[in-house]
Amino acid sequence: MEALYLLIPLSVILVALAVWIFFGAAESGQFEDLEGPGMRILVDDDRPA
Repeated sequence: MEALYLLIPLSVILVALAVWIFFGAAESGQFEDLEGPGMRILVDDDRPA
């Protein structure tokens, strides 16, 4: 029972941190182009490596 006094606030802090990171990534445009990287792999470019 005493472990819950530590685990509940810790889990609330971790969830709040995850939500903050998610909204920060969404606000900065991280999720704007989800299909671009997948399509770029299929494009044949003839540039030497």
